[in-house]
Amino acid sequence: MSFRATVLTLYPEMFPGHLGHSLAGRAIERGDVSIETLQIRDFASDKHRSVDDTPSGGGAGMVLKADVLAAAIDHASAESDRRPRLLMSPRGRPLTQSRVRELAEGPGVTIVCGRFEGVDQRVIDARGLEEVSIGDYILSGGEPAALTLLDAVIRLLPGVMGSAESGGEESFENGLLEYPHYTRPAEWEGRTIPEILTSGNHAAIRKWRHEQSLALTRERRPDLLAGHPDAD
Repeated sequence: MSFRATVLTLYPEMFPGHLGHSLAGRAIERGDVSIETLQIRDFASDKHRSVDDTPSGGGAGMVLKADVLAAAIDHASAESDRRPRLLMSPRGRPLTQSRVRELAEGPGVTIVCGRFEGVDQRVIDARGLEEVSIGDYILSGGEPAALTLLDAVIRLLPGVMGSAESGGEESFENGLLEYPHYTRPAEWEGRTIPEILTSGNHAAIRKWRHEQSLALTRERRPDLLAGHPDAD
């Protein structure tokens, strides 16, 4: 069964973007993944194909209209569709590796790319949109965020990465940042590879890597250590 993504956007030409290359691109070519876009403007009913209006109560910017967006969502995702409906939004819950894995284990996603000041709250509530954020910063629209989410998900699909082990030892998979990596040459600009990594002692190497992960996480992301069994 292939992973099917439907992206609702005002800029369908932004897809598949970088996902058309490398691992994701090959997955799309094989048919393991499909990314289809739906132009939200096609569901506007007036002659100007308006998709937004001024915010009720006043304020700057424009808001995506509930009726137009709901029509697009209903066209893309029937009630029987098991795919989660996501809205890329800076006020959403932060995207985590565990959520990425959950999405990768499902049949696909329907993604709404927000624009302007936001989306009419009524359509978020009525269509059960799950708001997702990729970070505490503002983008010009949801499209780059949607591409980032899809990139994270597609690489975890069966057969996409060359080694299943690669995905299990990366940052966030075990609640820690990933340990440092080294490769040949053995010496470069006077810097050498840590001896433990060339010792052949796999138990000692695993212990060293775990200690390095803990140290990096403690230094750079101490928030990840809250409740972690190896935090002390």
